[in-house]
Amino acid sequence: GLTMASSMPGGIEEDRVSAMSAAMLSLGERIAGELKRGVLEQVYVKGEHGYVILIAVGEEAVLTVLAREQARLGLILLDMRRAVEDLVKLV
Repeated sequence: GLTMASSMPGGIEEDRVSAMSAAMLSLGERIAGELKRGVLEQVYVKGEHGYVILIAVGEEAVLTVLAREQARLGLILLDMRRAVEDLVKLV
């Protein structure tokens, strides 16, 4: 759970978000494996004020994105997949 780069809104502790993101992705991977759903692609949490979306970047990193409730998830997921392709080369 180490932050590599961030652009979080004020009042959010980046270190806490990093740790929770790593834990959430790890738990998602275990659940997908136990329930025989294949390799985990993404985890998302929908809240009253929007989404938190997590995608693995290789074996050691996680891309975490915050999106508003009105966000177009298809476009966000497409951009995230493209970003992951670029980030995997750096990790």
